[in-house]
Amino acid sequence: MIKGGKGGARTLTGLHFESRVSLKDVITALPGYSVLDDVVYFKDKKVACLYQKHNLYKKLLEPKNIDYSKIISKKLLPDDAILVISNNTLYIVEIKFQGVAGSVDEKLQTCDFKNKQYQKLFSSLGIKVKYVYILNEWFGKPEYADVLRYVDSVGCYYFFNELPLTFLGLPAGSEEVQ
Repeated sequence: MIKGGKGGARTLTGLHFESRVSLKDVITALPGYSVLDDVVYFKDKKVACLYQKHNLYKKLLEPKNIDYSKIISKKLLPDDAILVISNNTLYIVEIKFQGVAGSVDEKLQTCDFKNKQYQKLFSSLGIKVKYVYILNEWFGKPEYADVLRYVDSVGCYYFFNELPLTFLGLPAGSEEVQ
């Protein structure tokens, strides 16, 4: 799966989304993967941690005595986030599935601001941040070409229906964990 490509059938190379579901549910369905207390394991080795909404603050920042309000002025609540241990990168994952024109159209244009806010928030921990959208086919229409180019141009990412494991730096199929 390449950025801007179309999602295919569920494979061992990516997390496939058919509707608005959590990363936890999608990861748990993959062979070799399990999730226990929001910790992701591949073949019984810890490879990542999951965070949704307020848990990003409660489980990742508060234990390190980091007060978000001293860094950013308003708390951002991601649909999902996954901290991949091997590359020390926090992927903010926003799932946007649309069937009719609406407010989601304009939300795609906020990725640059949000990405920069998350980068400020996690820089003191040495955690890199990547902001990524999972979109359905609705956003493949020609009228979204400009906004998708914008998402690319500001260093954010998008995929249609699937989030490739290689993009996340997670093992796929029969790979061994380093």
